[in-house]
Amino acid sequence: MVQPMRSKSGSSPSDGAVSGRAWLMLALATVGFAVNFWAWALLSPLGPRFKDGLDLSSFEQSLLVAVPVVVGSLGRIPVGALTDRFGGRVMFPIVSAATVVPVLYLGLAGHSSLGALLIGGFFLGIGGTAFAVGVPLVNAWFPPQRRGLAIGVFGAGMGGTAISALTTVKLVDAYSMSTAFLITAAVLAVYAVAAATLLRDAPGRTVPTEPLARRLAATTKLPITWQASALYAVAFGGYVAFSVYLPTYLKTGYGLTQGDAANRMAGFVLLAVAMRPMGGWLSDRLGPVRVLAGSLAVVVAGAVVQSFTPALAPVGTLAFLAMAAALGAGSGATFTLVSLRTPAEQVGSVTGVVGAAGGLGGFLPPLVMGSLYGAYGTYAAGLVLLAIVAAAALAFTLTGVRASADAGGREPRAGRRPRTSAGTAA
Repeated sequence: MVQPMRSKSGSSPSDGAVSGRAWLMLALATVGFAVNFWAWALLSPLGPRFKDGLDLSSFEQSLLVAVPVVVGSLGRIPVGALTDRFGGRVMFPIVSAATVVPVLYLGLAGHSSLGALLIGGFFLGIGGTAFAVGVPLVNAWFPPQRRGLAIGVFGAGMGGTAISALTTVKLVDAYSMSTAFLITAAVLAVYAVAAATLLRDAPGRTVPTEPLARRLAATTKLPITWQASALYAVAFGGYVAFSVYLPTYLKTGYGLTQGDAANRMAGFVLLAVAMRPMGGWLSDRLGPVRVLAGSLAVVVAGAVVQSFTPALAPVGTLAFLAMAAALGAGSGATFTLVSLRTPAEQVGSVTGVVGAAGGLGGFLPPLVMGSLYGAYGTYAAGLVLLAIVAAAALAFTLTGVRASADAGGREPRAGRRPRTSAGTAA
């Protein structure tokens, strides 16, 4: 009897059936991702308050916000590799419990000076590594033809940053500086206990035996690592950049009040978060390369339109919402590609590298936008650069990424079922 061929990501295609336990694990992982990202983003909404209260320079304020982002992004590389080895059941409670410590420190004692904030912010970066735990956990529970939707749903946990943006300042204003941090720490602690009690790794999970350094070195030799890193730096990096810089852009470029600009930024974030599962779902049906190509084309068009600084209603708003939807869908499609092209025992390691690229991809654009505005008094040049970068990513998707996917036979087509080792439909 011919047995179904196992995919590169380690699961038998079978009929795509998904157990109730798999959906429960997805829900637990998504909640954990959101809670850890909530903690990871605590300092950003309070940046202006710390600037005024501690008399910080603009650079010091930027550094304060950037430290957790950089640490959380780079920390995904070792955390992803450790998840390959020990599994999400072990790593999710550890990451969540470890994040409680800097959250409590910042809330109770670490907000009185820049040095204390930087120390707390450094360790707060641990929360940002949760992404590299959840992707391999979810990936192992779902068959290849359902992973796009599953990983997209998990990716919607990035909306934890919106929770922070919408609640942190209000809690500080209503009560005290420590309140927002204490509430977040309590939620993290509850989740850590729940994860340790309920979370399970998928049966038959592939466990690597090679040392960490050797596995990370092997990850760098996989073409998908660098392909997905480049695409995620544009897709998720663009989302991060807009979520950080959009209030400043709208306030400076259109004269909006800080409250109005913040509300519009929240709308951008929520649409991008909602479209991430949609990008994964579409990738399951059309293939991630097609979804990525369409998403990047929309970003190019939106950036070109916005470079002319059109009236905010309706053209500017439509351009930004189109880019939000495209960046969210493109982020979901990127990790569908990762799930299809990565060996099971390396999903965490690849996720760590790709996730780091996405986080760092969002760090540079706000600095570039601010510098260009200072030099030219307009954001047009920055948006043109975004269009050029997105166009380059689109060309790369349609050439190198598509050729690699076709050569590996891993780009799904609508209505096409996986094939057995004998070449017949499974």
